[in-house]
Amino acid sequence: MNIEEFDYDLPKELIAQTPMEQRDECRLMVLNRAKGSIEHRHFYDILDYLHPGDCLVMNDSKVIPARIFGIKEKTGAHVEFLLSKRIEGDRWETLVRPGRRLKPGDKVDFGDGKLEAEILEYGKDGTRIVEFHYDGIFMERLEELGSMPLPPYIERPSDEEDKNMYQTVYAHYDGSVAAPTAGLHFTKELLKKAQDKGVKLAYVTLHVGIGTFRPVKCENIEDHHMHFEEYYVKPETADVINQTILEGGRIVSVGTTSTRTMESAAYKDEKSGKYLLKAGHGNTGIFIYPGYEWKIVNALITNFHLPKSTLIMLVSSLYNREKILEAYNVAVKEKYRFFSYGDAMFIE
Repeated sequence: MNIEEFDYDLPKELIAQTPMEQRDECRLMVLNRAKGSIEHRHFYDILDYLHPGDCLVMNDSKVIPARIFGIKEKTGAHVEFLLSKRIEGDRWETLVRPGRRLKPGDKVDFGDGKLEAEILEYGKDGTRIVEFHYDGIFMERLEELGSMPLPPYIERPSDEEDKNMYQTVYAHYDGSVAAPTAGLHFTKELLKKAQDKGVKLAYVTLHVGIGTFRPVKCENIEDHHMHFEEYYVKPETADVINQTILEGGRIVSVGTTSTRTMESAAYKDEKSGKYLLKAGHGNTGIFIYPGYEWKIVNALITNFHLPKSTLIMLVSSLYNREKILEAYNVAVKEKYRFFSYGDAMFIE
């Protein structure tokens, strides 16, 4: 398939720059695949579309304040680090700017010596492999000195509000450098109401890497190679999801990261003949686009995604490319808010 088949026109003013004051008061577009219909609701109305026996699956990875600003030793040049992925111990794959100023052997100071970094070697795609030195606990230093790594299409510096709002209410395990944004709309109260209705809640963990912002550059999308991300499925999570599948309930995935985790960890159960979820650690580079055979996920809560992105390809695979693009054009016409801090879509 050609990448141009996943393009649409988006006015810049529809790209949300700030979060909603109330998480669950954003708009919700509901796509009913059986009827081919589109409804316009608010996110708190998601309860009307969740049924007893459904299982709502969320990504509980926590966004770290991965953007830090420092001073290069010897020259005093101002530099920016964006931590991309922990490699081992205090070694990280890091995006650096300006890159030409940072070579192996260079050292950078953050916060007047509270955190120091040494460039060890060049990494992939222009990154650097960096080792940090500090007193105390690394994440405490990062919380003190770092800021939230807002996506490049949010054209403002991050602030204190982002430390709360660019994080799901159920975030638990440190490791992401981008939020699993479909989950930003849930409040603790809304999740409690879902449980009270008989909806099961389950959590997987996938640490979102900086590759989520990298564009598809191949004309033929089948030639695109995805970045790899680490995930973990707890045994109790697999049990809840598998029980739901065997009992005929729906698996409702919250976001594309939860989706990629479950589809990556799926296996065919010989006894039931169904695809079930395998517990454990893994790394996934799964690329889901039209023609993919879905195994676990039945319905999807998601945000509106960038044109020509792997994410719009994923949602097109779950429904239908033409129908998705039609829905996106309706969203533009109705002035929905797009991307990370934007409105939501439910594909049922």
